[in-house]
This record gives sequence, structure tokens and C-alpha cells, in this order.
Amino acid sequence: MLRSMYSAISGLKNFQTQLDVIGNNIANVNTFGFKKSRISFSDLVSQQLAGASAPTALHGGINPQQVGTGSQLAGIDTIDTQGATQNTGRPLDFEINGDGYFIVKNGPNTYYTRAGDFYLDTAGNLVNAQGFNVLGYGVDANGSIDQGRLTKLGISDSLVTQPTTASLTISGNLNAKAIESAGGSSIGFNVYDSNGVEHDAQITFQGNAADEAKDKSGLTFVKSVNFSITSDGSTPATQTGTVTFKEDGSVDTITLDGAAGQADGLSFSYDDNGTPGTATVGLDDIDFGDLTSYDDPATADVVGDKVSLSDFSVDSAGRIYGILSNGGLELFGQIATSQFDNPGGLDKVGGSLYSQSSNSGAPVVGAPGDNGSGSLSVGALEMSNVDLSEEFTSMIEAQRGFQANARVITTSDSILQELVDLKRQ
Repeated sequence: MLRSMYSAISGLKNFQTQLDVIGNNIANVNTFGFKKSRISFSDLVSQQLAGASAPTALHGGINPQQVGTGSQLAGIDTIDTQGATQNTGRPLDFEINGDGYFIVKNGPNTYYTRAGDFYLDTAGNLVNAQGFNVLGYGVDANGSIDQGRLTKLGISDSLVTQPTTASLTISGNLNAKAIESAGGSSIGFNVYDSNGVEHDAQITFQGNAADEAKDKSGLTFVKSVNFSITSDGSTPATQTGTVTFKEDGSVDTITLDGAAGQADGLSFSYDDNGTPGTATVGLDDIDFGDLTSYDDPATADVVGDKVSLSDFSVDSAGRIYGILSNGGLELFGQIATSQFDNPGGLDKVGGSLYSQSSNSGAPVVGAPGDNGSGSLSVGALEMSNVDLSEEFTSMIEAQRGFQANARVITTSDSILQELVDLKRQ
């Protein structure tokens, strides 16, 4: 009787573990990138009551007589089948279609995950929900992906390598008396060339008292103002033009004098210690719209805008592009993925993260879509691969198995009680 009780006890323990596994699967039914677990059992060693005997000329063979001693846990596997897709439309949500894991790093520790719900921190670093840096390939000096080493990825203005001045905005009031004086009135500003080098520049306005007029409200303004733009070390050294004003005092037309390089805008060329640099501002990008030339205090200012990051995009190969304010694209990096010979051998460490184990194999790192690794879907997330109908069916089986083993224990106890009662009788 004791043997049957201990066998049933082993069954109770195993079915309790099965319920633990099922409960964890159901708890993570909505966890992004979660991979369900599956439990399997095997029997324990059997007690030999009689050995087997071979057949003879007078007698047939006899099979061994064995009594099992219960069951044991054979393994808990991670099932890494693809989960369902949830479209989010969020540009920093990624799903891996196929094999592979995202790589994230927290200090010296590297982890792997299928959950692609990433974010940007205040420094522009691409991180996961725990703040771990997402790793990938950076960009070399030629603007190409450098697959020589992994680095943390980011999306920010600081990654724009060419902060070239793309527009000029001149606004405020030009004091009529100041621009009519000898030498006119000058305003300083900064220009960034194609090497990102900052240069001093200034614009000088020159008007004529004989060109004064009054607007409809009787205020005096200068109808036509010549301007010249110079920048230290630039070629050409000076570029000139004229801005005219309407009867209401607002800007009417802007013209450049048509010198070489000025037909469509302003062009500044520099020699940055032997490296040519340029800053080109198209005519459509010179904004005089809010400029006035009244006989009022001078408030005019010039702002030289530079190319900056206005948006970003990520393609199915994980390449991150910055969309610049001048309409250009700049490559910031590429998200990397890793594959394992035995992904089921990875250690679950919580937070939808895995770590390499002695039986997972070493990670094979590459770009999405390379060497059979999965491509990325942008604006989508991989849901858990838990099937509730399957889990509930397994739960019923585990419940009935637990009840049956418990009944064996109570039956064995009843029989033991009968043996004890023989003494009383």
C-alpha cells in the first residue's frame, strides 16, 4: 500500500507543477513576445519482482514482472512558434517575422527579446520598457552601415552629421533713419556649412530718404531697401539684392543681383582647413515676410536655420533613417537581430528577456532578413503564442489527473486502515 501512495504522491507533485506552468501561460496571454511553456513527464524506475526468462524447448519465455514507482518531471520546454500580429501603427513598435531576437544591453549584461515595444529616452537613445539600450549597427565615416561591431542606437538631432544652414528668416523692423544713414544698418548671424562648421555672417541694409512713402495709416516707411550679405572667409565675399515694400508697408518682392551662384539663392563656399564646405540657401528659403522699414525703433533680427531632424522612419531591414528639415535622409543605424542553434535552450530571466545558456548555443548576430533571419514589421507587435483553448484543455486534464492521484492515496489509506483494524478484531 505504501508503494501506491508514494507513486500517487509523485503524480500529485507533477500535476501541481503542470498547473503552475499552465497558470503562467494563461497569465501571459497578452504579454508581447511571450513564448509558452510545455511540460512533459516520464515514469520513475520500476521495481523488479521477477526477471525475464528465455524460451526453452519445453517452456515458453516469460516477461519480466515490474511495478512502477510513480512519475517524474521530464522537462519544461519553451515553444518558440510565431505569435499573432497586433498592428499598432506606432513607428517604434517592431515585430520579427521569423526566427531571431532583438538584442538589448543593461550595463555589462546582454539580453535577447521578442518584445519590440521600444521607446526614445530624453537623450534620444532607443530603449525597451526597462530602459535597456537596443543594440544594432552604427554608421561609418562614409555614411554606410558598419557591421564590424554592435552599438546602442538612437534617433536625435545630435546624430545629424551635416547641420547645414538651409534657410534665412529676416523679421522685425528696420529703422528708416538707421538704414538711410551712411553705411546703413547691419545685423550679425551664423551660417553652418556642409561640414557642420559655424561661420560668422552679417547682412547690411541700405535705404534712401528720397524713397520714403507713407502707408494708409500715415506711417513713414522706405519703399525699397538694398541689402548685402557677407560671411567671413566665404566665396563670393559679398552677395547683394533688394527688398521692396507694398503701400501697406509689408514685403512685396525680393531680388538678388544675379551674380554667379545667386540665380536661385545664396551660396557660401568655405575652406575648412583644406576641406571644402558650402552652405546654400534657396531663394524660396529666404523669408523676408515679416520685415518692415518704418521710422520706428529697430527690432530686425536674422535667424539662420540649420538642417535638423524633423522625423524618422525604419524599413523592414531595420535601417533607421532621419528625415531632415530640408527633405533629405540620413542613415542613423540598423537594428540587429540574433539567432540561436537551440532557442529553446535560452534562460528566461523575466521582463520578456532571455539570456544565453550553455545549451542555447552562441548568438549569430546579423541584420534582419540576412542568413534566414526574420524581417521586421514596423508599427506592429508580436503577441503571445499562448492558445487559451489548449491551455484550458490541459488544465482540465491536470485537474482530473490530480484528483485521480488523490483518490489513489485515499483508497490506499482505507486499505491500510483495514489492516490496522484486523488487530482490533
